[in-house]
Amino acid sequence: MIILYGIPNCDTVKKARDWLTEHGVEYQFHDFKKQGVPPEQLARWAQAAGWETLLNRKGTTWRKLDEAAQAGAKDSAGAQALMLANPSVIKRPVVDWGKGITVGFDAAAWAARV
Repeated sequence: MIILYGIPNCDTVKKARDWLTEHGVEYQFHDFKKQGVPPEQLARWAQAAGWETLLNRKGTTWRKLDEAAQAGAKDSAGAQALMLANPSVIKRPVVDWGKGITVGFDAAAWAARV
């Protein structure tokens, strides 16, 4: 089963969910706000995609963090701790396709997977 991880009011997550529905792809939605970020999954994502890819330094949440919090995300362990504490700094959506993950929405790359 495909699992899409994200936040329901995120525009990119909305686009991704619409794309999956339009293409008849069944998936589960995991809401970071309600269900949290599974630590073991986060570690797996960081290993598979790289913590730098997962950490969204362009978003509002990142910009609102103080310098000490931002500075703490200088390596995988620090970045993962920050992402667990502030799920909104995770680039969205993260999709577990069952055979690998993707971070962000790319319709062309997704079409090659389904």
